[in-house]
Amino acid sequence: MAGVDEAGRGPLAGPVTAACVLLDPAHPITGLADSKGLGAARREELAREIRARALAWTVASASVEEIDALNILQATLLAMRRAVLEINPHPDEVLVDGNRCPTLPCAVRAVVRGDATVPAISAASILAKTARDALMDELHQEHPAYGFDRHRGYPTPEHLAALGRLGPCEVHRRSFAPVRALTARR
Repeated sequence: MAGVDEAGRGPLAGPVTAACVLLDPAHPITGLADSKGLGAARREELAREIRARALAWTVASASVEEIDALNILQATLLAMRRAVLEINPHPDEVLVDGNRCPTLPCAVRAVVRGDATVPAISAASILAKTARDALMDELHQEHPAYGFDRHRGYPTPEHLAALGRLGPCEVHRRSFAPVRALTARR
């Protein structure tokens, strides 16, 4: 059984990222929890442990272009599907955080709040979040004026102010209302 979760549905910039994790029952990992409830240092520590001790794990994403073309829900399901299809060995069953499931060639079940209650989903939550944060750090190097290393693309006052001053860059999601409104005014 594998766990799947995503990171980055709400931001105005960057990809949406999903992870799939097959935990090793012989090597349990202490401290797994919803990534949003963990500090950055603890998330990174757990991510290293998950990558070292899981039977298998993958991280996949859907690009800004795919988000704008499909919508955020469909892009999220696409990223989840990619993560599951890339994992080896292939799971017999997949548990997905939330209430929607991607179409998969195996049994799949949605678990509301699964990131807080199912260890494999918690592990996927941690890997998806740390991978997306690393991508946003890279985007910050390319576009430092937006502050992606601090807000990760979420619509914080700092980010909205930068958008107002600079307009959107190529990593902003044009289909999201605040970005669309700024694009229409320019």
